[in-house]
Amino acid sequence: MAPSSNEAAQTLSRSALTALVIGSMVGSGIFALPASFGRATGVLGAIIAWVIAGTGMLMLALVFQALARRKPELDAGIYAYARAGFGDYIGFAAAAGYWIGCCLADVACLILIKATLGQFFPVFGDGTTPTAIAAASVLLWGVHVLVLRGIKGATTLNTIATYAKIVPILSFIIVAIFSVDAERFSQSFWGTDEPAFGDVFAQVRGTMLLTVFVFVGIEGASVYSRYARDRSDIGVATVMGFLTVLSLLVLVTLLSYGVLPREALAALPTPSMAGVMEAMVGRWGSIFISVGLLISILGNYLSWSLLAAEVLHSAALNRTMPSFLGSVNAHEVPVGALWLTNCVIQAFLLVTWFAEYAFTLALKMTSAMTLIPYFFVAAYGLKLASLGETYDAGDRARTIDWIRSAVATLYAAGMIYAGGPKFLLLSSILYAPGTILFFLAKRERKETTFRPFEAVTFAALAVAACVGIYALTVGAISI
Repeated sequence: MAPSSNEAAQTLSRSALTALVIGSMVGSGIFALPASFGRATGVLGAIIAWVIAGTGMLMLALVFQALARRKPELDAGIYAYARAGFGDYIGFAAAAGYWIGCCLADVACLILIKATLGQFFPVFGDGTTPTAIAAASVLLWGVHVLVLRGIKGATTLNTIATYAKIVPILSFIIVAIFSVDAERFSQSFWGTDEPAFGDVFAQVRGTMLLTVFVFVGIEGASVYSRYARDRSDIGVATVMGFLTVLSLLVLVTLLSYGVLPREALAALPTPSMAGVMEAMVGRWGSIFISVGLLISILGNYLSWSLLAAEVLHSAALNRTMPSFLGSVNAHEVPVGALWLTNCVIQAFLLVTWFAEYAFTLALKMTSAMTLIPYFFVAAYGLKLASLGETYDAGDRARTIDWIRSAVATLYAAGMIYAGGPKFLLLSSILYAPGTILFFLAKRERKETTFRPFEAVTFAALAVAACVGIYALTVGAISI
């Protein structure tokens, strides 16, 4: 079916898709890296963590690229791949998990915006004071109005914000290159007083959910594939965006160890990149980075808002979400999905008032929620290569794609394990009630809700959610 004139007018170029990928990934996480890594590990552990994360996420990026090329009819990214490979309920779970992860990422952005302002205006505190939550709510609904005016305008603003926020990050890297002290760098190499590989690998595990968070958004071009001007741009934008962001992440992390001792890095307040910059050039450096952070997070927040609504909308068009989520306005914006998304973000914002470390919780929960969809995408790529679907006999690309998909699948599974049971239980508490949307969609179509395997899957999820609620109630886990 030919696209409507409005939809055709909103097609996105390769550079816009690449900016969407970079804009989705470069947000609050990169500005918190020096302290986050300083608390968890030394230089060697950081190098190992980025090798693992870089390899795993590169393989996932290549899986997205291969699927965009081999399954061009699946134009809804994460949701479409999971559904095609493993059925309606798994597809729904991938869409719901990714959507909730996007909502939590937006919450993290809003908290950090107010926490940064809190360094200059104490009324905002750590980003979770009543004033901060009220101000974040105003921003939330202001962006809501902007997005309702059209995807094209919103992505154009995101492209501008992406280029603007790269400037302070590059400035930090350049200054840090000339400020690195080799002796200080070597003192933080092992992360402990006594060198021991056992300690290093324990340190690496402590960084895993953080590394996942800073790469979430790698699928941005894939989610927006139906707007791509050329299908080949999707894979190129994904890989180019990934390599750009990986380079920035590694440089920011490692160079910081050469500027301040590990203990000093660990003690820095958020955004810790501002503290490192201040140590190098004085107070103006902290202000410069803080301004860059605000620009970065605003662009990042906009990216997540777009991605969250688009995933719900695409799932509704494919009849796995209720039909009201597939509605659009005169500007072709998924209005039903956008309203539900922002109502959920508002609810999460109110919950942050009761969370002890709201930003860290939102960051890690974003990673935990999105790892499940990533796992299913990688597994679908592995399934295609294993069965030979879309490949010619003797096609060398089949073996290459099988290896890439296998590595990506193992990486996603390993990251889920590294996160630990706490975040699996908290994730199940969000997944289980979200299944109400699946019930409604099936009821609209007068279909049986679950197939036998899906019923077992939901039962296991419900049990995990009950265990998680009980653990919260008795204090075994906490938010």
